[in-house]
Amino acid sequence: MRRRLALVAGAAAAAALAAAGSISVALHRPGPPLAGPVTVSITEGTRFADIAAQLAREGVLRTPRLLTVWARLTGKDRVVHWGEYLITTPLSPLEVLARVTGPPDPLHTITIPEGRTVHDVVAALAAAGFGSEESFTCLLDDPAFLAAEGLPPEGAEGYLFPDTYAFPLATPQERILRTMIRRFREVFRPELQLRALRLGLTVEQAVVLASLIEEETARPEERPLVAAVFLNRLRRGMPLQSDPTVLYGRPRADRTITTADLRRPTPYNTYTIEGLPPTPIANPGRAALEAAVDPAPVDYLYFVARGDGTHEFSATLAAHNAAVARYQRHGR
Repeated sequence: MRRRLALVAGAAAAAALAAAGSISVALHRPGPPLAGPVTVSITEGTRFADIAAQLAREGVLRTPRLLTVWARLTGKDRVVHWGEYLITTPLSPLEVLARVTGPPDPLHTITIPEGRTVHDVVAALAAAGFGSEESFTCLLDDPAFLAAEGLPPEGAEGYLFPDTYAFPLATPQERILRTMIRRFREVFRPELQLRALRLGLTVEQAVVLASLIEEETARPEERPLVAAVFLNRLRRGMPLQSDPTVLYGRPRADRTITTADLRRPTPYNTYTIEGLPPTPIANPGRAALEAAVDPAPVDYLYFVARGDGTHEFSATLAAHNAAVARYQRHGR
């Protein structure tokens, strides 16, 4: 009996050693080959099991359950840092654990100001080292990408939200663009979309209107007034006659408008077309988006620049013409 017990104990010990050896091999085995750099974003408070599952989905980890159990046994599951980690080579589970319990990769910030066009945004991203203009443009010209993000087939103009972002330099271009689009949807939330519908605007039309407001004035107090002017004119069937629509598509340095420009028929020239332009003319910020769906309760139909960054608003053509004459005289 004793001999049999000894044999059983020896077999159990051998099995335990074999299992331990298998676990050790699995924990030290490099992960699957990577098609390219992978940026892993870990949100504060995420459970380690969910982090491991995310790493497996992104092709970094083969055995998420094993790593979860090991992290729990060693207490490492409680010391994960939130942030972004750039994985460039296959890592073993233990190396992955060391990465996500160490400091995240340094992020590089970029600020996109309000009122920039898609072309401007792409140029800024490329200049900051996040990829070539061609790579961003290729994605933004891809109907499948636009459809996947719920954007109009005409393009992403108006939906790359102006804000300050931080990414590792090797972040995939697709992820950068999706982050900006997701930020737009966070700001232009369902409540604001519902307000647009109550004004008789589709979501797309509200974004177009917001882009005009963004380009017409930088004064917070004037944005609801500009929105009211444009909405009042739309309801009366009047052309919007917005100068920035004439400039759309030009280099930013060329801001001069001639009488011939105002008369030139283009899809965006609101002196020659009815209603709103077919797409936004820039990427509006929060204040312009909110103004577009919350116009001031006024009957203004006109406004003219005073030359100091502000505008004078009028309800009648006679008052507007008088204001134009007054400020043109001051300008001279």
